[in-house]
Amino acid sequence: MTNRQKKPLELYVHIPFCASKCLYCDFLSFRALRSVQEEYIMQLIREIRAQGACCREYQVTTVFIGGGTPSVIDPLLIRDLMQSLFENFHIAGDAEITIEVNPGTLLQRKLPVYRALGINRVSIGLQSANNRELQYLGRIHTFEEFLKSFQYARMSGFSNINIDLMSSIPGQTMDSWRNTLKKVTMLKPEHISAYSLIVEEGTPFFEMYGEGANACGQSPSLPDEDTENRLYHLTRSFLAEQGYGRYEISNYSRPGWECRHNIGYWTQIPYLGLGLGAASYIKGCRFANERDMDAYLSLDFSEAFRDNALSCLRGAVHHLTREEKMEEFMFLGLRMIRGVSELEFVSMFGIKLEHVYGAVMKQLIDNGLLQKKGVWISLTEWGMDVSNLVLREFLLD
Repeated sequence: MTNRQKKPLELYVHIPFCASKCLYCDFLSFRALRSVQEEYIMQLIREIRAQGACCREYQVTTVFIGGGTPSVIDPLLIRDLMQSLFENFHIAGDAEITIEVNPGTLLQRKLPVYRALGINRVSIGLQSANNRELQYLGRIHTFEEFLKSFQYARMSGFSNINIDLMSSIPGQTMDSWRNTLKKVTMLKPEHISAYSLIVEEGTPFFEMYGEGANACGQSPSLPDEDTENRLYHLTRSFLAEQGYGRYEISNYSRPGWECRHNIGYWTQIPYLGLGLGAASYIKGCRFANERDMDAYLSLDFSEAFRDNALSCLRGAVHHLTREEKMEEFMFLGLRMIRGVSELEFVSMFGIKLEHVYGAVMKQLIDNGLLQKKGVWISLTEWGMDVSNLVLREFLLD
């Protein structure tokens, strides 16, 4: 099978370790001894060998090493991981390969190692340029440490850098958020992800700010709903003025620097999750890996037991129905500013979009939440503001 005949595939690699759990974080992440980190990477490499043997018909177009905080582990472990990925998967020569890093864990010596391994994109978790706001979030770094990390990345040859930012966090004001946006855009990163804080159950923030909770003591209040809306609109207008095009609800980039990996998620390119708790969407199925570390480490990925280990790793596999695939086509694709294509819908499902969603689309267009330009259907600016409510309309009974 030639490279052109191979089907595209994205890889997500989960590194669950972090130096300290942020107060708002509900991701599968935790602190661990170096010995545990090493044992995990060795097992992850065994999984990579097993998974790679089942993916010969695919060519990997993007790799995303996330967490947790991948930069918390020794860079030599990242080296072993990357070598295994290249040995067991066919990775395209122009593949986008991203690693997530946090300033508090990013020593200068790590970045040149990443670059030499073929990693060509760095995503730096900043969240805020205000040190007090960083403390409220439970971050382990200062803005000054972030600046050093950004400089190290540039000096190491990274020409594709994303910065993660967060609005509507405790104590944040319009002025402090504008200052964060100003300081970050002055650095001219290629990409900015700007998310609004979501208070998730099971986190310290939920105890402080969740339904029925009362922030007390030294904890500042969250911005009210009106301020949250104004912060959201400031993000869009300020970044546009600085040359950052919005291509997805929460993502902005300079022209040509959109995140290919994330676009793949929203346009339903198959992806395979590797490591503890990693999610996958491949061959019309969704599944997630084992989340218990001891159970994950006990799996035998040797060739003789490979199929059984992969079955145990994945647990329940959900085969999407045709209707579920249509739903995902709509509420994932509509996150993109360009929206969804009527032609692509027909190509994928053999039926016109209007035959499935005609009444819903008419109502949303009449209410100013959806717009149609040629073969493209997309959310209006107002539709973006209330996207969760709009996207819910595309669920099929």
